[in-house]
Amino acid sequence: MPPVDRSAHASCTGIVLAAGAGTRYGKPKALAENGAWLRSAITALRDGGCDPVIVALGATGPDPAPLGLPDGTEWRWVADWATGLAATVRAGLRAATETGTRYVAFLPVDIPDIGPDVVARVLAAARSSQSGLARAVFHNTPGHPVVIENKHWEAISASASGDSGAGSYLGGRQDMVCVTCDDLATGTDRDFPEVGAR
Repeated sequence: MPPVDRSAHASCTGIVLAAGAGTRYGKPKALAENGAWLRSAITALRDGGCDPVIVALGATGPDPAPLGLPDGTEWRWVADWATGLAATVRAGLRAATETGTRYVAFLPVDIPDIGPDVVARVLAAARSSQSGLARAVFHNTPGHPVVIENKHWEAISASASGDSGAGSYLGGRQDMVCVTCDDLATGTDRDFPEVGAR
């Protein structure tokens, strides 16, 4: 009888990267469309297999009440969010360490068409790989979510700097599993409001 692959059921913390000021968008993207993007990201991670789901907050302030987070959603205040994405990634990894999960899935708040099916596909790929690394790819372009096993977290925290979050570490990895998700979403991040949007 073959050994049971327990990694297929290993737990994953979902981190919504929502600390930025959204300068090009005109306001923090956590507030976009009255919080619809934020709720969508939370749902994608939760229904895609992540538990818990934690929102990393920054520019919106340390009080999550105005955001109307869904019940059961945790949050962390990233006090140094303005220093760049690296601060938010490190805060997310610390939060994941506290939960004791084996994997973390990062999803920025500004990719509203990412659904649970994308998260589940990428998470399954990470769990079944030797590297414990997987990311969504859309039309041959690396995207999100990115799922990372805990054996990489310390190195990522050490290498992250400024606006380079996990990218400086992951970019040099040849063992990243690229998961094509063109059939599920566009994976396009929204940097600017739509014409005519309020």
